[in-house]
Amino acid sequence: MQTNSTNSFELPAPIASYFAKETTDAQAVARCFTEDALVVDEGHEHRGRAAIANWNADATAKFSFTTELLAAETDGTRATVRAKVTGNFPGSPIELRFRFTLAGALIARLEIAP
Repeated sequence: MQTNSTNSFELPAPIASYFAKETTDAQAVARCFTEDALVVDEGHEHRGRAAIANWNADATAKFSFTTELLAAETDGTRATVRAKVTGNFPGSPIELRFRFTLAGALIARLEIAP
């Protein structure tokens, strides 16, 4: 079973939705993004909702993990969330930075890096 653990942070709605659904519903994750959004994770780019849904589905099919939010900073259309991700993947646990760029009420870009 995959779960997602979050602390109480004031996050913009699409970012909160992303973390709430990241381990349970790839299509809901994709709907947090603009049609032409870009996700950069592990040196790979995933552009557009279909690619983002596939990326998320692949990750959750391969690994069970939890995400514990540690800190969040927002500045206009940009937000950085620092999180500890723990699971059955090599290098677990790892602390990652999720750098979001918003466009209106959706995520236009997400970069995930240590």
